[in-house]
Amino acid sequence: QVQLVERGGGLVQAGGSLRLSCAASGRTSNNDVMGWFRQAPGKDREFVAAIPWRGGSTPYADSVKGRFTISRDNAKNTVYLQMNSLKPEDTAVYYCASDRPRTLGFVARDVYAYDYWGQGTQVTVSS
Repeated sequence: QVQLVERGGGLVQAGGSLRLSCAASGRTSNNDVMGWFRQAPGKDREFVAAIPWRGGSTPYADSVKGRFTISRDNAKNTVYLQMNSLKPEDTAVYYCASDRPRTLGFVARDVYAYDYWGQGTQVTVSS
């Protein structure tokens, strides 16, 4: 089992910034991939960004590319999502998730690929 705890959500004005963190514990592995997803009211959960603990490919959703940055601190078992130039359409519950891919280095965007999820943190961007 892997436990994930997100922190850092809140209310911010459009154009502002927030940094989310996700602390992983339990049976983590250096082969795991950590992902950020979000879900707005009435919409499906969607991929935001992902990063392997080993480093390598860090894909982003087109809607956040150039504004959001995912990073990791292996020593702290923590993944971050720096969100700049926030827009009202970024309003959602943001979830951290963990995947242990069968193919080493594969970084999934599919929500169903991820096995463990945090409880989510609300991000609200006012216009």
